[in-house]
Amino acid sequence: MEATTDVLGPGYEAIELPLGRDAEGEVVATLVRRRGTEPSRRAVLYLHGFIDYFFQKHLADFYLGLGFDFYALDLRKYGRSLRPHQTPNYIESLSDYFPEIDEAVRIVRDVDGHDTLLLNGHSTGGLIAALWADKAKGQGLVDAVFLNSPFLDIAEPLLMRKLGAGLARALRPRFPKAKLPASVSDRYPRSLHRDHDGEWDFDLGWKPIPGFPVRAGWLAAVRRGQLRLHKGLDVDVPVLVMASTRSVRPTRRVPDVTGADAVLDVEHMARWAPRIGRHVTLVRIDGGLHDLVLSAEPARSQVFTELARWTSGYLPADDGEG
Repeated sequence: MEATTDVLGPGYEAIELPLGRDAEGEVVATLVRRRGTEPSRRAVLYLHGFIDYFFQKHLADFYLGLGFDFYALDLRKYGRSLRPHQTPNYIESLSDYFPEIDEAVRIVRDVDGHDTLLLNGHSTGGLIAALWADKAKGQGLVDAVFLNSPFLDIAEPLLMRKLGAGLARALRPRFPKAKLPASVSDRYPRSLHRDHDGEWDFDLGWKPIPGFPVRAGWLAAVRRGQLRLHKGLDVDVPVLVMASTRSVRPTRRVPDVTGADAVLDVEHMARWAPRIGRHVTLVRIDGGLHDLVLSAEPARSQVFTELARWTSGYLPADDGEG
């Protein structure tokens, strides 16, 4: 297991996780690691969303400030793990991500010696995190879960949800990579990137402003995962779900997407969060964006204040011995 200097620079390491081959060829995931200056028994593992990868260095800074070593996983066919022969961000079952999460958790716990682990998922990564945590229940692999605007339902009216999911399901057997008419608005990434209307810098090859196509196999996989969650999971550790107080649908008449979730319906998150496990806390952030940690102030500080309060209440303090 060789660690190299990550693209984020000093202090960040990248570990390539080989995952064999699929129909497109070789598959890898990438574990990004940043450890604190003092040994810690506590760690966090971050899972990104769709058309995304880990770049939020201030999130790592926050966790290090709480005494956590920080890890982030660029899932197969995303970001650091995307290869030229692959369809970006494509998957046909969300459970296909479980092997890289399993391996990342093994490294965090068994190789690097952490005995407390917080799993942090954003958007689609939030849905994946919930499903994985349900699969891993009873094994003592994770101690708490934080979901930042998790993708718990499709952000369309009921009829459109059924039609879109039905089309994806019909196309999947013969045309799994068919591009669906669903599209991701460029207003949200434009509101983030510093070359447009935002304050953040990220790789536009890995997280392009126009996005990547929504494909039938991917949407069908997401929908199966969502319906599994809607029936009820049994995550056996404390779960924190955070969402903005409101959503906005970007249109020509509604160009302003600041201060709201411009990707998903936050009321879906509030509705389905209790189905995740036995102990779920829901916090709403006024002025929060879809990725809450990228929100403008004061919403961003509120996110970190709430997260710090919750972790201090539900995760054991570090004993200071690494």
